[in-house]
Amino acid sequence: MRIAVHDFGGYAFPFQLSGELAHRGYDVVHLYPPELPGPKRIVNRDDSSGSFTIHPIALPHTFRKYSIARRLFAHREYAAALTAAIRAIGCDVVLSANTPIDIQYQLMNDCLRSSIPLVHWIQDIYCLAVKAVLSSKLGPLGTMLAGPFITMERRVAERSASVICITEDFKSYLATHSIHPQRLRVIENWAPLNEVTPRPKASAWSERTGLDLKTVFLYSGTMGMKHNPELIYELARSFDKHSEVVCGVVSEGLGRAFLERKPKAAALRLFDFQPYSCLPEVLATADVLVAVIEPEASRFSVPSKVFTYMAAGRPVLLASPAENLAARIVRRADAGIVVDPGDVSAFIHAAHQLLEDGELRRRMSANARRYAEAHFKIGPIADAFEKAIFEVTGESTARNVAVLASASSEI
Repeated sequence: MRIAVHDFGGYAFPFQLSGELAHRGYDVVHLYPPELPGPKRIVNRDDSSGSFTIHPIALPHTFRKYSIARRLFAHREYAAALTAAIRAIGCDVVLSANTPIDIQYQLMNDCLRSSIPLVHWIQDIYCLAVKAVLSSKLGPLGTMLAGPFITMERRVAERSASVICITEDFKSYLATHSIHPQRLRVIENWAPLNEVTPRPKASAWSERTGLDLKTVFLYSGTMGMKHNPELIYELARSFDKHSEVVCGVVSEGLGRAFLERKPKAAALRLFDFQPYSCLPEVLATADVLVAVIEPEASRFSVPSKVFTYMAAGRPVLLASPAENLAARIVRRADAGIVVDPGDVSAFIHAAHQLLEDGELRRRMSANARRYAEAHFKIGPIADAFEKAIFEVTGESTARNVAVLASASSEI
């Protein structure tokens, strides 16, 4: 069976899934846009081998991440290139994730015309993100303009052969809005355990940046419209009298630009995105890893960087609504401290608690990696995706029947 895995985000964990499916004997083609800015796992054709093929899809030159009009026009061009590539591949099923809903909508329609099952892997409730952005920029007009995206979200969820949600919260959203997929599963996100591992603090990267002898609070990853860089800035300012402490940010884009415009904070250090191959060293430099998500964004997104942090074996300082999946996991695993994103003083208090209590950091570090090792094994995760794929392709080999018979998490 030939499987096309499309990941608009270019992240590491879908790539790991593609590799595992290929290892199991499927003919897998992994499609993604390599030019998309961000902390991505950049792959190349040299990674292709036998039944595993890398197929980059070029972003149009008009793509501008933070320009609404230009981005929407670029999405149309990208969707045309993506659907043409999938038709040329001649696959039996498409699994598509991290994809703007207007692109996913065009992909779904093309898959329907070609009688190819589409598995819609929901990483964000995209229409809610669009509504939040447009409303903040345009007020009531923005809410009205978000209407077509809400319609597309509904149609993709209901007309795809199957839907995979990364949290029960998304499943609840669909039910609340009377959206009824043909088939629905919940498979939580993860981080590749073999690529993100606990490392010593001292490394070539920490020595090169001068962080090897500092106590480091580190934010690594995208810092965009659903994150609040003001929290990071206030955290850095709280360390003004602690010369041994650095508040580091490895990011680019809107949040990074915001921090650059602020008055200088002695503890704040800004770094560009680093190559994915350096990620374990970068994260190991931290004594505490920091993540934030705004209350509005928490309704439609899960900060998956938290799972990467846990795989790195470092305590997590997370500003998030308590009901977000990432917050629930950090608390359940005792892998860090979660505070309300609107409570700046609580955020700073939690940071200083972690700063002053080395034993607390050590315990939470061990708990973070322990949780990752228990829940991020690619074998069981790939089993769940196999079941979803078999369900929509009608495969009837003995192996497929055996896998389906062992399914215990049908929804």
